[in-house]
Amino acid sequence: MPQQVPRLVVVFAVAIIALLLARWYLVPETFGEIGHYRASAVDSIAARPVKYAGQRECAVCHADVVEAKSGGNHRGLSCEGCHGPAAMHVNAPMDTTPVVPRGRDLCVLCHAYNPSRPTGFPQIDPVAHNPRMACNGCHAPHAPEPPVTPRECSACHGQIATQLSLSHHAGLECSTCHEAPAAHRENPRAVRPTKPTARAFCGACHAGGLPDIPQIDLGTHNAGYLCWQCHYPHNPEAR
Repeated sequence: MPQQVPRLVVVFAVAIIALLLARWYLVPETFGEIGHYRASAVDSIAARPVKYAGQRECAVCHADVVEAKSGGNHRGLSCEGCHGPAAMHVNAPMDTTPVVPRGRDLCVLCHAYNPSRPTGFPQIDPVAHNPRMACNGCHAPHAPEPPVTPRECSACHGQIATQLSLSHHAGLECSTCHEAPAAHRENPRAVRPTKPTARAFCGACHAGGLPDIPQIDLGTHNAGYLCWQCHYPHNPEAR
């Protein structure tokens, strides 16, 4: 018998013993009783005190506020998302009071400009946008419509506006390529602007013989592709 075989047997035996000891000392006793989970965690969680009450409890006393919120842009938010856990307030309304945000810090957690947020999501630059003023001085927090509907596309599309300003398309108005109904400014998610759908749209400038504009032959230039599959419209550098 090769001398390596006994050594391997010893190594495997030690490994198996180590695994058994680890299972004995490290894995909770209730692990696996209800699946790949520590069953006693359910009891541990259930024993923790209840902190959140839920919006239904808020509506018992604040029906008017909940109704206003249900028709506003904050309808998808829970009351306690801004006011904090309210179970103690529900149980003893006169003894505890929920948090009522008065400054700007809470609102900018969602509304400060961040390019990773969805296009069209209301965003502001906290430094430039009415500095030192509380957000609820202009916006009703439960139905936060802007006091003046923004006329510039950059109010909601800040990242695109920045890219466009540095590109060859900087001189174009947004309406050159997009038709935005007036209702889009009032309800941007329900009413969408149009987008070009065919190569001929780009070809009106880039295949129409216009001076000082890059020209291509639509019939031979990557005929099987749409223009924006290779060129990002707001910064259309050649690849």
